[in-house]
Amino acid sequence: MPNTFKAKIYKIGINAVVDVPKRITASMIATAGRIKIKGTINGFDFKTTLMPVKDGLHLLYVNIPMLKGGETALGKIASFVIEQDTGKKVEKNQRMHESLLKQLKKKNLVEEFHALTASRKKDILRYLNQLKSEETLKRNIDNVILQLQRQQKNVRIPLPLKGL
Repeated sequence: MPNTFKAKIYKIGINAVVDVPKRITASMIATAGRIKIKGTINGFDFKTTLMPVKDGLHLLYVNIPMLKGGETALGKIASFVIEQDTGKKVEKNQRMHESLLKQLKKKNLVEEFHALTASRKKDILRYLNQLKSEETLKRNIDNVILQLQRQQKNVRIPLPLKGL
């Protein structure tokens, strides 16, 4: 649930920061003291991590893009809306390629693909998403499908694709 607060931006060393009220951070889950958040500063979207300091307080570091986007500066009071960021970061080159998904569904191999190790899926998706030629993409998707079909029938073959 989004939490709203206003805070004066001040400097610690070379960093612009604001104190996040304890009433807000108390309801969030910290990992090693840090809390991943997403929110807005004066309506400008950002994602960052709250950093723990003494007495259970957390600092929100306000970087230059946040200052510019939020049209604010050191010494000014800014409006913040924050909430815990529980989403996983998915890089563009790690998204499921539409052509691969279509072939996995057609051949009933979606479960087999998802049963691969996380690093293996990441390698396959990264490789397929960087290919430029449709012909090369199709050939490599066919290789993935063939390997998954053989694996489904318990035929042991090495899993690396050509070019990976």
